[in-house]
Amino acid sequence: MAQQFPILKLYGRIFLTMNIRALTGLRIGGSPSALQIGGLDNVVIRDPLTQRPYIPGSSLRGKLRSLWEKSTGAPQNFTVRRGNPTVRLHSLTADEVKGKTEAEVHQIVHSDPVYRVFGVTGDVAVPNPTRLVIHDVMMSKESASALETARTDQPYTEIKWEATIDRITSAAVPRQMERVPAGTVFAGARLVYSLYGVPDLRSEIAWFGDLITMLQLAEDDYLGSSGSRGSGLVAFENLSLAMRLTGDLGERYSQLIPVHDGVYPSLDIFSQDKDPLLNNIHQVFGV
Repeated sequence: MAQQFPILKLYGRIFLTMNIRALTGLRIGGSPSALQIGGLDNVVIRDPLTQRPYIPGSSLRGKLRSLWEKSTGAPQNFTVRRGNPTVRLHSLTADEVKGKTEAEVHQIVHSDPVYRVFGVTGDVAVPNPTRLVIHDVMMSKESASALETARTDQPYTEIKWEATIDRITSAAVPRQMERVPAGTVFAGARLVYSLYGVPDLRSEIAWFGDLITMLQLAEDDYLGSSGSRGSGLVAFENLSLAMRLTGDLGERYSQLIPVHDGVYPSLDIFSQDKDPLLNNIHQVFGV
């Protein structure tokens, strides 16, 4: 008997583009290139070519996943033991699906709001890759020019002084933290959502609506570190949706199909139109 291979067909992609504005100082940590006397301990991540700070796609994606796991009450059933501290997250493991049929595993994956968007690990023998890809977001040219003109503490950044206070003696231990100043815009954030038609296109389009909710959760939280101490408040601005279709649905993948007219200035306004936007996507696919 011929071996049966799993089939995974890409039907199209949804592209959400936007800008990210730092409403308070933003700190996404990097590693110092060299140990310097009097140098900063807590530096931000920078583009090695331009030395401009940027927002890694992994930071935004990890934040969205973390907030989505919390909001859906997903159990933290997987432990990542790579150094200290131990990190726990929600992930399907091979042991959990051992002895189950492929149909049963598909049911587990597609009924889980985290797995169905962010995918499962490669050791689970069911074709369910991540549907969400987020690219790195670079500082806008306008913000870079403004920060080059301004007299910031470091190129493109400020130094925020903090202090740990002894609860008994009230003695202060100061420390420095590098941040991107409030008002800085990171332009052209690109979130790519793939549609595989599994279990069906209508369901996958509905799951895209979950991504909009995740962005709302992130706006009410923070990006990067030190959010509880005032850093990392952001706003998603100038949002736009477009699509590309493949196979029988699209004669040319190169054709970018707009989902709506114009640009949404804020996430709040964009979110209010979530249902009409999803309906527009349904109509394009004819489902």
